[in-house]
Amino acid sequence: MNSKKAMRRTALAAGLALALGLGVSAQASAGGPRTVSGKPSDNITRIADFYGAYIDAESDADHSGRLTDELRKYYIRADYLKKLEAWEAREHADGVLEAQDTPVGWKVTDNGTAGYTEARVTLIWAGGETSKLVVDMTRTTHKIFHIGTKGIGGK
Repeated sequence: MNSKKAMRRTALAAGLALALGLGVSAQASAGGPRTVSGKPSDNITRIADFYGAYIDAESDADHSGRLTDELRKYYIRADYLKKLEAWEAREHADGVLEAQDTPVGWKVTDNGTAGYTEARVTLIWAGGETSKLVVDMTRTTHKIFHIGTKGIGGK
């Protein structure tokens, strides 16, 4: 098998794993082939998996909402999901993205904390604009319990 075909298959498998939330994160290396890595025990990997799969599902032309609903149930703590849905009803926006549109890219950075994982999620929009969210995840259950800018919006 030629190397281009092998790279395409590897990228396809990594993309599928990412879309299914299987503990894989993507990183681009300058001037070389892309490397995909991650581990399910790492909360930053999990948050990156969630946002990657969620944005992929939102971006698909045949978006039915089923996959985004399942991703929410899997990655977000049930009590927080209820609060998120109430915020969405008030704000008429997607609470995971804090927007009405779907970004064209995303980046997750570890903000670190002692008792839980705090990540900074940068969403990249068409035209190059960005917005930032704080996403908190428990270390024990690996579930998201906060999305948004702390202290704003009551989420």
